[in-house]
Amino acid sequence: MSMHRIAPHGLRGDGTRTTILVYDRGMPVSVNLRTVEPRKLAAVRREVAPGAVGSAWGPALDKVWEFIRSQPGLRTDGHNIFVYHHPAEPGAPILCDFGVEVRSTFETAGEVYATETPGGAAAVAVHRGPYDRMNEAHDAISKWMAANQRESAGRSWEIYVDPTPDPANTETTVVYLLQ
Repeated sequence: MSMHRIAPHGLRGDGTRTTILVYDRGMPVSVNLRTVEPRKLAAVRREVAPGAVGSAWGPALDKVWEFIRSQPGLRTDGHNIFVYHHPAEPGAPILCDFGVEVRSTFETAGEVYATETPGGAAAVAVHRGPYDRMNEAHDAISKWMAANQRESAGRSWEIYVDPTPDPANTETTVVYLLQ
């Protein structure tokens, strides 16, 4: 399938923005403009080489979960959230906050510290499928930003729901904060 847009640059006749559906490998990824609220996190920060997130998140998240288990009442029914601080130079290491949603802030304990996702205008896409194809949602957001003449504010994050027995049904929300 080819990319389908409702109108050039995602604008309707009345000047309001609309959703652009981007088709990649036959799977539509819908990108929407939303206002997002900050989410409190317990996180461990790592500097990660591009392409190395897959090997870095597990040990970092283990430390966060160990801390949360020792703090009754801190955990919500929230999700694992990975926040990426985009480097200014292409190919440079990425600062990643591997975190879990929590109810409130807390005192830093070892490597685990309190942080939050940013709030504000964001491009949001829901990826349905295995994690190794999540780049499709990131690519769709990049295309959406170009089509809508919007720029990233340098941070993005992924919100993970519990994996399903069939990876094709697993959902991950990908969010890019916009300037």
